[in-house]
Amino acid sequence: MHRVWIASLAAVGSLLATSQSALAYVGPGAGLAAIGTVAALLGAVALVVIGFVWYPVKRLRAKLRNAEGGDAKGEAEHGGTPTP
Repeated sequence: MHRVWIASLAAVGSLLATSQSALAYVGPGAGLAAIGTVAALLGAVALVVIGFVWYPVKRLRAKLRNAEGGDAKGEAEHGGTPTP
């Protein structure tokens, strides 16, 4: 596996070292659209990762809270008195 990474890095490095300029122009509209697309994609990936981490943590906290006997929902529904 380690050899595959080294070979991949060598291939990418040689391609980048021998590449030439594209001499292309990206206008302001297309540039902003590309930046916005990349930002939206990174934001979506970040939210997915946060969602996959937060949901199990939230359920674990609720499970631990219920195991200790401090049911927050029951207290709120009955005016601060714990449910039996």
